[in-house]
Amino acid sequence: MAFMAAILVWSFAGGVPARAQSSNDIVWVQIEAQPTLALATDRARAYTTLLQDVNGFAVGRGWYAVAVGPYRRDDAEIVLRSYLRDGLIPSDSFIQFSSAFRQQFWPIGANVLNLGAAPIPQTVEPDVQLIAPEPPVVILEPEPADETPSQARRSERLLTRIEREQLQIALKWAGFYTASIDGSFGRGTRNSMADWQAANAFEQTGILTTTQRAILIGQYNAVLDGLGMQTVRNAQAGIDVVMPTEVVKFAENEPPFVQYNSVDGSAARVLLISQAGDQTTLNGLYEIMQTLEIVPLNGPRKRNRNSFEIMGQNARIVSQTDVTLENGEIKGFTLIWPSGDEDRRTRVLAEMRTSFARAPGVMNAAAGGGAQQSVDLVAGLEVRKPKLTRSGFFVTKGGAVATTSEAVQSCGRITLDTETQAELIVDDKARGVALLKPSKLVAPIAVAALSDVAPRLQSEVALAGYSYGGVLSAPSMSFGKIADIRGLQGELDLSRLELKSLPGDIGGPVLDQAGAVMGMLIPHAKDGPQLPEDVSFTLDAAIVAAVGRDAGLNLPAGGTGAALSPLKISERATGMTVLVSCWE
Repeated sequence: MAFMAAILVWSFAGGVPARAQSSNDIVWVQIEAQPTLALATDRARAYTTLLQDVNGFAVGRGWYAVAVGPYRRDDAEIVLRSYLRDGLIPSDSFIQFSSAFRQQFWPIGANVLNLGAAPIPQTVEPDVQLIAPEPPVVILEPEPADETPSQARRSERLLTRIEREQLQIALKWAGFYTASIDGSFGRGTRNSMADWQAANAFEQTGILTTTQRAILIGQYNAVLDGLGMQTVRNAQAGIDVVMPTEVVKFAENEPPFVQYNSVDGSAARVLLISQAGDQTTLNGLYEIMQTLEIVPLNGPRKRNRNSFEIMGQNARIVSQTDVTLENGEIKGFTLIWPSGDEDRRTRVLAEMRTSFARAPGVMNAAAGGGAQQSVDLVAGLEVRKPKLTRSGFFVTKGGAVATTSEAVQSCGRITLDTETQAELIVDDKARGVALLKPSKLVAPIAVAALSDVAPRLQSEVALAGYSYGGVLSAPSMSFGKIADIRGLQGELDLSRLELKSLPGDIGGPVLDQAGAVMGMLIPHAKDGPQLPEDVSFTLDAAIVAAVGRDAGLNLPAGGTGAALSPLKISERATGMTVLVSCWE
């Protein structure tokens, strides 16, 4: 693996320029390289138990090197010979210059590339000599001739199961392999290898040579260049995970979340999730996650007894949440990535899933409640909000709702009282009325009786509506009177009210003194003049009834009757009024 990485550094990363070598050069002993950050981190961790001065660096094209050092050149030669003699490092380990290395991933948080030379480890004997000649610095050698098919088969037999599975994963990512990842090179894998060879101008043998395997893995990992993929350890959350540190950085702890926000203002974000709890807590978290703005509604969801996955996507972001419950601890992560960058998103997600590791402890729930507390926030994260809210009212016992046509334009979905999905029965834009039906059975507290008599000038009226867009759990009541039984331009199907209203009230019912619905509040003309704040308009109930008849609904009517008390009118009005939300 060290030899392969040396070739990769020369072929893909530009190599190290040839120059005169000095005993005072600061160099390294490169001992191994791996095609994924997770594998390289595991190997670096293992070497740390045997050797001193173990470090890990990215070397380009998705490869990651494990090296010991840095040492002066003469000292590095001694270390190399000693470790080779004792069988502590692979036989193809070699001397490497610092210029071949990029970002450091091991030890976590370290950055020793620009530091001075370390002393020779005490366990190394300075006078050690090898009978075999010193291995050459292969980084300056040209790429060797490719293997024959029989040689490629022999080198293939030396691959571990993980390495064989990694090749299948890379072939699948490249679009050449569609079967399961099992590490077995059957007919399907061989055919995919031949197809990849043809696409990359190699002879179609169906057996990848060592060089071809390196190129394939390099292509697979190239999309991660520049993301700074390295292990991040958060002790408070008790989580170790690889994440793109050049793209996101730590922002704040707000239990149960640790937030890592975008470095450059893009949509990329990472949340670590950590809290104590049981299955009930897990189920609650599952529901809460789906109310957040960072988890779009469109996408698959999967919930098991002790885990769940949520994927959401819209035109702006793709969000993936993985959470599991083990031993009373709920832990997981959410990756939010810009839409349209699937190659990098899927690779980052794969690295996070592979590397995710639990450490002892969870976040302290009592530590929440930071400066950003709001009814629109959950643990510092914005709750998903509709793009428009208006009011409506029940017009049938089955739960059909009348509202303004304005409330249903360009909606990805429509809800009643936030939770109940609604379908559009009809949208009569010409008359400004829309009719909705709930997706599940509802039992309205009250149903509107649409007045079939003309409104009386200067009579008192009441308006029910969600003035503040659902911030309050119940509709608000406003009272006024009929200022004119026509619109400003003489419209016969409108009445002008002397009543203050807010945009959230539009679509709500306007009731007369007998509790019948005389009309529906409508929006002001968008291109009209600015009107006094106490001027509102209602569309006559006869128009709502006509739209209902045209849609095949028989809406209940109500005529004149005895006047009701304001309390009774309010009870009737709030019982029939519903919040209508239009979502992206």
